[in-house]
Amino acid sequence: MPNALSTFLILTIDGVSYGMMLFLISVGLTITLGVMRVVNLTHSAFAMIGGFIALWLMQTTGMHFFAALPLSVVATMAISLAMERTLYQWVYKSNPLGQLLMTIGMTFVITALVKNLAGPQIQTITLPPSLIGQLSFGDMSISTYRLFVLGTSVAVAAALWLCLEYTTFGARLRAAVDNPRMARCVGINVPLVFSVTFAIGCGLAALGGAVGTQMLPLEPYYGLKYLVLVLIVVAVGGLGSLKGSLYSALLLGFIDTMGRYYIPALGGFIIYLAVLAILLARPRGLVGRAG
Repeated sequence: MPNALSTFLILTIDGVSYGMMLFLISVGLTITLGVMRVVNLTHSAFAMIGGFIALWLMQTTGMHFFAALPLSVVATMAISLAMERTLYQWVYKSNPLGQLLMTIGMTFVITALVKNLAGPQIQTITLPPSLIGQLSFGDMSISTYRLFVLGTSVAVAAALWLCLEYTTFGARLRAAVDNPRMARCVGINVPLVFSVTFAIGCGLAALGGAVGTQMLPLEPYYGLKYLVLVLIVVAVGGLGSLKGSLYSALLLGFIDTMGRYYIPALGGFIIYLAVLAILLARPRGLVGRAG
C-alpha cells in the first residue's frame, strides 16, 4: 500500500476516534440544551470530574483502569444528581441568560476546587498494557488506544440511541419534553425523568473525560478550555439532535486531525474555519430543525 494512502487511512481512524470521543463528551449537552431546554455550561466540567475521579482511584487504591472507568462514571452521576436536585433547581427557573451566568459560575467554582485539590499541573491517566502499542494491518499500524476509544464510543452511541428510541424511558422523556403538563396527567414523574436524563448525560461526559485523557489531558481549567469544543459540536450538529451531534463530532474530528497534519501552519485554527463555513451554509446545523 502506498505510504500516502496508508497515512491517510491512519489519520482517518485517528480523526474518527477523536470525533467519537468528542461525541461522548458533548452528547449530554445535546440532551440538556437541545432537548431539556437548559443552558448548562457546566457540562464539560463533569467530564473533568470523571477523569480526575478515575485518576484518583487508580493512584490511591491501585485500581485497574477498566475498574476505575465505570466507578468514575457512577460517582460523577451521583455528584451531578445531587447538584441537579439542589443548585440546578434555581437554574431551571431562570431565563436563558440567568442559566448561562449561573452555570458558568458553577464551572469557575469547580475549577477552583479541582485546582486546590489536584494541583495546577496537566495530568493523564496511565493506560494498561493492553491499550499500549500498535496493531498492524498490512502496512498500517493503528494505535490500540484509538481503537478502544472508537469501539467504546460506538457502543455507547448505539446503546443511547436504542434507549431513547425503543424504551419506555425514552418515550417518557420525549413526552415530558414535548408536553410536560400532559405527561404529568398520564402519570409520568417529569422531574424524575429530567433528573435521570441529566445524570446520564453527565455520566457520558465523565466517560469521555476519563477515556479521552490521552487526547484532551486533564487540568483544572479543562471545563473552560474545552467548553468551546463541546458547544461547537452541539451547534454544528443542530440543537436537540443526537444524530446531528454524532455527524458533527465525526466531521470536526476528521477535519481537525487532517488539518493539523496536512496544514500545520493553521494548526487548530482550521476547525473554526470549518465551523464558520458549515454554519453559514446551514445556520441551524447539520440536522437542525426549524424553530
